[in-house]
Amino acid sequence: MQIPRPSEDSKEFFRAVIPTAPGVEVKPMFGNLGAFVNGNMFAGLFGDDLGVRLIDDASLSALRSVPGTGPFGPAERPMGGYLALPGEWRNDPERVTEWVSAALEQVGALPPKKPKARAPRKKA
Repeated sequence: MQIPRPSEDSKEFFRAVIPTAPGVEVKPMFGNLGAFVNGNMFAGLFGDDLGVRLIDDASLSALRSVPGTGPFGPAERPMGGYLALPGEWRNDPERVTEWVSAALEQVGALPPKKPKARAPRKKA
């Protein structure tokens, strides 16, 4: 599977629409970017696609009904609970920020993710 890389413009736009809030951090993920709150991802880039994770079924349905919205992630294995926002919304950052903020609020209500234990190193 080929993982697409985002353009510098996409990275800049992504960082601009992620709210500054307690527990929020933007980290690289497989050559893309992810926005996390308390260890749980609520928004991400996959190539130039910006996706959000929504927990609430009503929010997922509302966003899914918007033309241009689609699955987020690899075509052969899209990420469940995430939707890619319409590309033309790049010209409407306020609208993008609304959905990113909704994702932050919903995912921020989840329990903090516990870090995974590291596997012991193998001796050579």
